[in-house]
Formats: sequence, C-alpha cells, structure tokens
Amino acid sequence: MLDFYYEPEKKDLGFLLERNNEEDEKIRSSVISIMEDVKRRGDDALYDYALRFDHSTLSSLFVSEEEIESSETQISPALKEAMDLAARNIKTFHEKEMPIGEDVETMEGVRCWRKIVPISRPGLYVPGGTAPLFSTVLMLAIPARVAGCDDIMLSTPAKDDRINPALLYAAKIAGVHRILKVGGAQAIAAFTYGTESVERRNKIFGPGNRYVSFAKMEASRTVAIDMLAGPSEVMVLSDSSANPLYVATDLLSQAEHGPDSQAIMVFIGKRNDAENMRREVMAEVERLLETLPRSEYMKKSLAHSRILAFNNEEEALYAVNEYAPEHLIINTRAPESLLDRVTSAGSVFLGPYSPESAGDYASGTNHTLPTSGFAKSSSGVSVDSFIKKITVQHLDRKGVENIGNAVMEMAAAESLFAHREAMRVRLC
Repeated sequence: MLDFYYEPEKKDLGFLLERNNEEDEKIRSSVISIMEDVKRRGDDALYDYALRFDHSTLSSLFVSEEEIESSETQISPALKEAMDLAARNIKTFHEKEMPIGEDVETMEGVRCWRKIVPISRPGLYVPGGTAPLFSTVLMLAIPARVAGCDDIMLSTPAKDDRINPALLYAAKIAGVHRILKVGGAQAIAAFTYGTESVERRNKIFGPGNRYVSFAKMEASRTVAIDMLAGPSEVMVLSDSSANPLYVATDLLSQAEHGPDSQAIMVFIGKRNDAENMRREVMAEVERLLETLPRSEYMKKSLAHSRILAFNNEEEALYAVNEYAPEHLIINTRAPESLLDRVTSAGSVFLGPYSPESAGDYASGTNHTLPTSGFAKSSSGVSVDSFIKKITVQHLDRKGVENIGNAVMEMAAAESLFAHREAMRVRLC
C-alpha cells in the first residue's frame, strides 16, 4: 500500500505513473454489447438493465415532477443550506466564464465576429453506484443553464425505483426537470441513440466508472462528449512543511471514490525528509482507515497508489505534468511559485487550506475534470463546454475591394476557379 520510490529515473516514470487498467478489454466488450442492445431494443433494454445491474424494478423511466418538488422536504435544513451555498458559488464562478462574441474589423469593410449559441439537448450523466453524487448535478446543470441550454436531460441510476432526494433537490435548484432513472453504459446508449421515450442528446456530459468511460468513448463515434472522466484521481505535491494529517486526508478523500481511484503523493526534499514524511503520512492513513466507513474501497485504491520523492522541484514537476492529474494539490511552503510550471492538471488546489473536497463541492470551480492523463490536452467542464461559437463575417463593397485580389490570387493558386469567380463578379 503506497509503495515508496525516491529519485526514480525518468525511464521508470511511465510504469510508476501508470493507471490501474486491469480488465479493460473485458469491460470494453461488455459495454459495446450493452449499447448495441439498447440501440436495438430501446426502452425494454433500459428496464431490463435497471433490474439486472441496479436491482431496481422501474415503474417508469423518468422521475415525476411531484417527486422533484417534494425533494426539498426530504432533506435536512443543514444539507439544503449547504447545497444552496454551493449552487450560488458555482453559478457565480461560471457566469464569469460566459464569453462575448466581440466584433472585429480585420480591415476596412470587413467585419468578423463569433455568434455564441448554446448546445441544445445536452445529456448529463450522474453516477450513483456507491453514493448519490448530487454535487455532480450542480456541476453539470448550472453551467448548462448559464450557457442557455434547453431541453436538459439528466440520467442517474435508481435504487428501488427511487432517486435520492438530495439529488432531486440539486436538480430542482439547478433547473432540471427531466430525470431518467437509468445508469451505466445503458444510460450513455440511450443518450447516444435515443429510444421510444428518450430523445437522443447532442452532447453527453459527466463522469463515471470504466463502464461509463468506455461507453462515452463508443458514443463519441456518433455524438459529441465532454471528455473521458473517470476513474477519479489525485496527486498531492508536498514538502517537509506539509501537515502529514492534511496529506493523508487528501489522499484518502480521493481513494474513497472507489477501488479504481488512484492517489499519488509527490514529495520534494532530501531522502531523510521524504522517509520521515512517508512514515508520518502512512501512520495517519492507517489510523484513519480504522475509523472511516468506506475503508474497503480506500484499501483497494491505495493498493495501486504510490509515493514518489524527488530532491528538486524540476524533477517533481516533470512527474506532475507527465501524470497530468485530475486533481493536483500543491501543499508546499510557496505553492504559488510552483503553479507557473504546472502545465497539465484538471484543477489545482493551492496551499494547506485548499483540500480537493472544497472544489468537489462548494468553492465554485467545476469538479467534472479530465482523468487518465487527458489533462494534457483537455479542460474540465465549463460554460464553454455547453456552447458553440459560430463565426460570422460581413463585407461591404469597400471590404470586397480590399481583399478581393488576394482571394482571387489564392483561389487560382489552388485551382479553385469557381471560388475565384465568386469574388471576381463582385469586383466588376
């Protein structure tokens, strides 16, 4: 559990930073079979898989409006207040992301701009296998609403034909009223192909386990997806100034997502300091595992997690950017000084008082983030994820005169003479 490596060579980092990818081919085959079945049998397949995988006999595929409205009375006032606070912060942060299609005159008579258009019919997937992730409802639905999306549909697995009231309340305050009681690859299939009751979605959002991730990968051949998100992961970058208890709780808070999750600690400092920190962190981890209720998930996750230590910042940051963590916690003496050199991470948490759980719930940033190294090329969910940008141009007579000869010259050089003619006739 959390094997320790000091000053590993770069050639070994590929192995040491490898995700837990066991049984991927088996999962891929199962996912394709499920998706093809939903595509073929539609609603009937969704009912069958709800019973088979979620042990839920559904009375209907969708949550009723009455169930959504009554959710407020079924959660504690304290939870309601916490969710309202989180929703306000998430909305405030994402409203600042909304772009403006500014008008640019590239030269006299030639105006160009971008028309901002919300994506219609998004599908939001919310996991529900081991815990009701109502926070993900807020993280997906609020930026969708800020972007102006219409016909938002959410899908999450039911338990005994019911959806957790906290999740329903999150949907209510986020403005979502179409909730499909289906989880896993079959939900992604319904979003992708549509069924008798589910109108296909134009883009699919949300995290999930390997089954969901493979289903989204398969779906991307037919429909747009936000990214591949899941299983979850954290990397904690620390030095001898870090509180071992803080480091331990940050590692465990990610490990408790499930046995596929991964937690990596990267230490900057001399070997003696690294070994002392490892010993203190592991002591806290072992103590906490005795008290926390999801310890069995954590132990399985920690079995393929590890501690890497480096004597200098450059090597440590190289490892960070190679791993490209979903969540990166920088708990060092001067965390801001390291941030400029972080080029690949889904979301960064600076300093000892910025646990990953703050971003998961209520700070305002989004917790739907790229995993499995995709932070090297992808960003987390934002308002940008829910909009399209259509470029527009308007030329008047002066604009045609200014760029006409250049357009004709370039079109002729590419042997596209109809293109040349379309400009020439306007110059006559």
